Amino acid sequence: MQLTSNQKKSFTWLALLLGLCSVLWLLAPVLTPFVVASILAYALTPVVDRLDALGSGKMPRLLAVLAVELVVIVLVLAVLLLIVPILLKQWPLLRDQFPALLEYLNAHLQAILSQLGIHLAIDTPSIKAFLMEHANVQDSVGSVLASVKMGGSVALSVVGNAILIPVALFYLLLEWHRFIALLLVLVPPGFRTAVHSFYHEADAVLGQYLRGQALVMLVLALYYCVALALFGLDLALPIGVLTGLLIAIPYVGFGLGMMLATLAGFLEFSSQTGHVSTLMMVTVVYGFGQLLESFVLTPRLVGERIGLHPLAVIFALLAFGHLLGFVGILMALPVSAVLLVAIRRMRCAYLGSALYLGL
Repeated sequence: MQLTSNQKKSFTWLALLLGLCSVLWLLAPVLTPFVVASILAYALTPVVDRLDALGSGKMPRLLAVLAVELVVIVLVLAVLLLIVPILLKQWPLLRDQFPALLEYLNAHLQAILSQLGIHLAIDTPSIKAFLMEHANVQDSVGSVLASVKMGGSVALSVVGNAILIPVALFYLLLEWHRFIALLLVLVPPGFRTAVHSFYHEADAVLGQYLRGQALVMLVLALYYCVALALFGLDLALPIGVLTGLLIAIPYVGFGLGMMLATLAGFLEFSSQTGHVSTLMMVTVVYGFGQLLESFVLTPRLVGERIGLHPLAVIFALLAFGHLLGFVGILMALPVSAVLLVAIRRMRCAYLGSALYLGL
């Protein structure tokens, strides 16, 4: 069978795409720092450009890159130093209240089951012993790492990524526009107009989504911290910050934050205001937070017109995470935005084609 010229081109592009996917799959374990740096560079390049423009050419771009990267490093360290010490300090206090919480849950569960005519015996002493044995964070993490024989490699990987990400980010911010230009030069001349148009549309979709989502995360983190603190929760700061940061994953971040707040409230308020107050706190704070996000922040800061539906985001995160692990999770949103633009264009082409019009 003789292949036409267009068919040969199609097979060539398909082979290149499959080859690129295979390389990404094989190199996924070592791509993490570069993918993280690329996403950060994409989001931060406009900031560097504005600083560079403010200097009117008098300030080298190098200084703008150093200033932006220094601010990012300080913010990341501030979040870590804010959350980790508080959790390490408060966790032992909360762990000591596990037995009282278990007794409370067991008593209420037995009462509910008895009303339903179900008699179920729960071995609470064994459960208590198990929880107290595995509630020590340091021992649990150490035993897990020792059991899979990867403690040293994990520590080495974390340290390596902590060094590589800032280095890669520095060079990407410094040379971002040149790298993009080099990639566009590789496009055949006959396709450059279409590729340029596609790139700018995808850039608009992805840029607005990422920057708008960052603002939503910042506002919600501040809201949850203040709201939980007003109810007197000692762990309001770390739980609020975590909820705000994880809100980028639709429903998952909200659900995890609500579970953490509920658990912390049960453990902290068990001997003070009771569990009813905890449920009221979680209902009011997270209920209003969900309304604030859905009806005010997301429409205004992200925009309904972007078209990245929450279910599509969840599917992309799960699919890319399954295929490429953590690197896939990082790539999910950028690739989804590009695919969204491609699907829009294919839909417009189909609706205007003779096949759809029946001509």
